[in-house]
Amino acid sequence: MTIGKVLLMLGLVITFIGLILTYAPWLLGWFGHLPGDIRIERGNSRIFIPITSMIIVSVLLTLIINLFFRR
Repeated sequence: MTIGKVLLMLGLVITFIGLILTYAPWLLGWFGHLPGDIRIERGNSRIFIPITSMIIVSVLLTLIINLFFRR
């Protein structure tokens, strides 16, 4: 039964993010433009390494998972 709850929560989160990206994209406009994100653009090539953004995502996911799966 716990796998059902996980899938339900994952579906709700994906739906929520989809609604934000569709109807309010300015709410996530900062993502990928933080001071620790590395952008290298030379000629026709671009390299983007979102270090700070991924650290924030990791911390948020860790907090959410710990809230739901605490015993």
